[in-house]
Amino acid sequence: MNYSLVYQNLLYSLLPFLILLAQCSNAQNFDQNQLKDYYPWCIVAYDSLERSPRERIQMIKEIGFNKYAYDWRDKHLEDTKFELQIAMDNDIEIVSIWLWLNANRDSIGLLGHANKKLFKIIEELDLRTTFWVSLSENFFKDLDEEQSLSEAVAILDFVAIKAAELNCKVALYNHSGWFGNPFNQLEVIKALPQHDLGIVFNFHHAHNSIDNIDSIAFAIKPYLRAVNLNGMKKDGIKILPIGKGDYEKEMIQAFINTGFIGPWGVMGHVENADVKKVLLENIDGLRSLQNQ
Repeated sequence: MNYSLVYQNLLYSLLPFLILLAQCSNAQNFDQNQLKDYYPWCIVAYDSLERSPRERIQMIKEIGFNKYAYDWRDKHLEDTKFELQIAMDNDIEIVSIWLWLNANRDSIGLLGHANKKLFKIIEELDLRTTFWVSLSENFFKDLDEEQSLSEAVAILDFVAIKAAELNCKVALYNHSGWFGNPFNQLEVIKALPQHDLGIVFNFHHAHNSIDNIDSIAFAIKPYLRAVNLNGMKKDGIKILPIGKGDYEKEMIQAFINTGFIGPWGVMGHVENADVKKVLLENIDGLRSLQNQ
């Protein structure tokens, strides 16, 4: 018998299994002590594979995360309750729920259909989490500074009351426009001392904050709940892998200098890409920054 040929054929037959095993081992051998301070963000709306809720939670576990932030679009709402329940059953902490308010469908005292449904889901699950709230620029069209502040305060007062009824909290999310300015968010928070409002700071919406990141970091630190990371260049592509920019390391250090220790968001925010590969690339980028 040609044993060499037998072994060769056996190796070929096992090769797909060995490759899969190596991939799983690589995903599960990340430093758990480091990943406990991180969570994935933008992994629902951005995933070329369009994973099912069960597949998404499995991916989170395979990489080594024990928490995630839930983003969504209207088309995901049919599966939202199912997904969040799976996460809870798998001891995956749901650090936040995305809440985007648009003046075309949401108003002071009245949520649009999608956001109303979202609140109902959170109530049915008895989920204690934080709503990451951002306001569309159309809320502030043709308004001056004073009027913009008054509008934002009224909306956030309404949302914070609704969140509190569910034993949930609210953090202001810097997206764009007037409400995306962290100093404007601080004014909103100061105007609503009756609510325990926080801030989540996003690198990918902070390119105009690079030069004054130290002052921003210290100003928002008392209210800071989370920081979402991104590779940062002043010009060019907005969404970059961590470690591929010029400024993300010093920006991270600016927050560390204030005493902030996390949690930190790892982005999956890339169009037409496998979100798992995007997350792994960002984790590799974090390692590269730590080794510099």
